[in-house]
Amino acid sequence: MSNTLPPLPYGYDALEPYISQEIMVLHHTKHHQTYVNALNAAEAAYAKASTPKERIALQAALKFNGGGHINHSLFWKNLAPSAAASKGNGGVLRDGPLKTAIEQSFGSLDALKKEFNATTAGIQGSGWGWLGVNPSTKRLEITTTPNQDPLLSHVPIIGVDIWEHAFYLQYKNVKVDYLAAIWNVINFEEAESRYTEAVGSSKL
Repeated sequence: MSNTLPPLPYGYDALEPYISQEIMVLHHTKHHQTYVNALNAAEAAYAKASTPKERIALQAALKFNGGGHINHSLFWKNLAPSAAASKGNGGVLRDGPLKTAIEQSFGSLDALKKEFNATTAGIQGSGWGWLGVNPSTKRLEITTTPNQDPLLSHVPIIGVDIWEHAFYLQYKNVKVDYLAAIWNVINFEEAESRYTEAVGSSKL
C-alpha cells in the first residue's frame, strides 16, 4: 500500500509545443496523484476486508485506480522532449530492432502512425491506444483499452492516453490533432527497450 507518484523524467514544460505545461502539471500532479491516493485507500480497505463480499465490492476501485497508476507511470516514460523542437530525442525512431519490427508489421512508421491514430481516435469515451507485443506471435499489434484498464492481452510498448484531461486544454475536442502531435514526443528509445525485453522474455 505504498504506491507513490513517480517523478517526471523531464520538466513540465519540456514537451511543448506539442503538450503544454498546463496540461502536464494538471495531468501529473492532479489526475495521476488522485489515482495513487485512491489506489492506496482501496488497498488499505481490501486488507481490512473480512468477507468475500467486501473484497468483491472493492474490485472496481482497485482495477480503475490501479490501472490509472500503471498506465500513467508507463505514459510519462513513453514521452520525451521533441527533436523537432530541438529539445531532445522525442519522435526519433532510429535503426534497430523496434524499427525493424514496425516495418515487418506495418510497412513503415508512417503506416503505423496512420493505423494507430485511426484506431485510437475511434475509442468511444475515454481509454488508451496501445502498440503492444502479442505474446503468442511476438509481433507488434495495435489495440485499445477502455477507461483506465491496463493492457493485459499484450506487452505494452507505446501507450497513448486518450482521456480528455490529456489533451482538451490545448486541442479542445479535436482528438486527431492531439494524436498527430504526440508522435513528436514519443520516446522510441524507451519503446525499443520495452520491445527487446518483451521479445526476449521467458514470459512470452
